[in-house]
Amino acid sequence: MLIPHPSGSYQFLQGIDPYSCGVVAEAGYEIVHATLARHLPWREGCDRVTSYLQRLGLERSALCAMELRSPAPFSLQGFIDFNNEYCALLKSWDLYVGDLNPLARTNVAPAHHPPEVPSLHAFSYVIPHRDIQRPTLIVAGAGELREGVLDSAGIIRPGDTSPAAIHEKAAHVMQVMCDRLQALGGEWNLINDVDIYTVHPLDEILGQVILPAIGPARARGTRWIYSRPPVIDIEFEMDLHGVVTDKVI
Repeated sequence: MLIPHPSGSYQFLQGIDPYSCGVVAEAGYEIVHATLARHLPWREGCDRVTSYLQRLGLERSALCAMELRSPAPFSLQGFIDFNNEYCALLKSWDLYVGDLNPLARTNVAPAHHPPEVPSLHAFSYVIPHRDIQRPTLIVAGAGELREGVLDSAGIIRPGDTSPAAIHEKAAHVMQVMCDRLQALGGEWNLINDVDIYTVHPLDEILGQVILPAIGPARARGTRWIYSRPPVIDIEFEMDLHGVVTDKVI
């Protein structure tokens, strides 16, 4: 069920404490995606987000999604500990809706030239756009973890990186993307970025799992971002962007 953000001009899908499952702008508003020209340590990056939104005359509540890069995959407890710090900052910004975190998020660990500390890579925010003719949305990153579970028992085939296991993991993640997109009221023709995060070969997975599922988004291709998901034993992650304005700042 979509939940309205009372002051952010967007709606979100409930996820777990560190992030929502996705966001979609309300009618008359647009989600803008902004990538930093260089990564910043995540707290410094959050300060940059605040100052950037202020220059645009926007409140922090316009922030609707974050994309982080980590030095390496966390242990599950390490990931929980990091999330506690991250969520505490968002709560101090008064961004939660009741007990729910409305911000979508992707957090991955680049396999080459990773940052030295967890860092901000990109963010998305909502602006008024009275004449926009289509929805804009972000589907949060998801790995092969059963929805609503942040526990090693929820990982699909943990520790197994055989081709059959990676195929099963990818199929699970692809279904999560489809389900979240549908729940946001979106369709594949709205998606301009299909991002895949893994260090495992994609040739058969693209042809058998990804491309058959994404329909008209095939015309825009997919992006393989050679990275590992944020938790040890998770091997395959995806996210989706359906935006009109995509900038580098």
